[in-house]
Amino acid sequence: MLRTTRQLVAPVTLAVLGLSCGIAQGQETLKIGALVTLSGAGAAWGSGMLHAAELAADDVNAKGGLEVGGKKYKVQVVAYDDKYQSNEAVTVANRLVFEDKVKVIIGPVGSAPVLAIQPITEKNQVIVMTLGFTSKALGTDKAFTFRPNVTTAEVAQPQIEWVVKNRGIKKVGALFPNDETGQQIAKDLGEAYGKTGATLTAKEFFERERVDFVPLLTRILAAKVDAIELDGNSPQTAGLIIKQARELGFTGTVIRTGGPATQEIVNVAGKAAAEGMFVHAPIDLKLPSTAAYAQRYNTKYKRPMNGFSPAFYDGTHLVFEAMRKAGTVSDSVKIRDELEKIQGYNGALGKSSWTGKAAYGSNHQLDAPFYVAEVKDGQEVIRARCTVAGCK
Repeated sequence: MLRTTRQLVAPVTLAVLGLSCGIAQGQETLKIGALVTLSGAGAAWGSGMLHAAELAADDVNAKGGLEVGGKKYKVQVVAYDDKYQSNEAVTVANRLVFEDKVKVIIGPVGSAPVLAIQPITEKNQVIVMTLGFTSKALGTDKAFTFRPNVTTAEVAQPQIEWVVKNRGIKKVGALFPNDETGQQIAKDLGEAYGKTGATLTAKEFFERERVDFVPLLTRILAAKVDAIELDGNSPQTAGLIIKQARELGFTGTVIRTGGPATQEIVNVAGKAAAEGMFVHAPIDLKLPSTAAYAQRYNTKYKRPMNGFSPAFYDGTHLVFEAMRKAGTVSDSVKIRDELEKIQGYNGALGKSSWTGKAAYGSNHQLDAPFYVAEVKDGQEVIRARCTVAGCK
């Protein structure tokens, strides 16, 4: 049962990390918090993050609890919906930190929400695992914030170089949400396309609640673009943009440089409209560890997982591992220090490590392989395997 930010979601497996004052059957409970988007346009991302945390908690609870410092803790997920809004995120963060007493938060989804809560979480030394793409989320002054997913800043250049070369693209149009996420992604993409010799010729910004994109698309198509870029848009919004662009007669290439959302986009746009779309794919379902996680997710939740989910499953397990190494579930400084040391972790994504010092000043950014896929008959078909150095 989902409730608002002023109410606790029915005890799910994971939510925000914090030591419960209650003892159940002689075993202490460790709360971890999920400050995620569970309603509205970003719900596909938020639910994938929440379910990732739940499944990670299931893993340790199935073994009798998380063993730290010679004690076992039952992990409980306490989830709140921030509705992809900064003011809601702040309300949730305050409750998690000051009432639930958590020391780790999974989320938020958006860039603006994570920037809004950091004055609270950083001051109170609460570890945050955010999806937010903004470069401002990480830094030497953000000592307790980590990002277990790659962002446009990491993937844009190699992916765009591959797509531009293989599709002969010269002029690109794009629609971006008019918020911190959209502004950051527009900047990153403009620079990335420019380095390839292509141009981000036409840009339109809109409020996230918008559903009629015909006027914006009409201006973009008037610029005679070869491709439309969808990075930064929620799955539902991206699907609407593709559908409306095709209805206006656009036959060019559709690109989504970042953000896994193919299944959700196809559901909204339809297979025909999405056919031939080139997308960022953070996972390879042929990788045994990823395939196993996807099957488990589908079995429990009766729906395909969102592509961000494995990163937050691994991210939650990395927190658990850091707690084991630190010998504490409450000293977030020690947990933080052990977390950023972890390298070569084998999880659902395969092997990953923390990186980012050169770009952000600290190793709080996940380093993992990623892919370019083409949508064929509603399914992703991997066309290129990538690292930050390039795609092939």
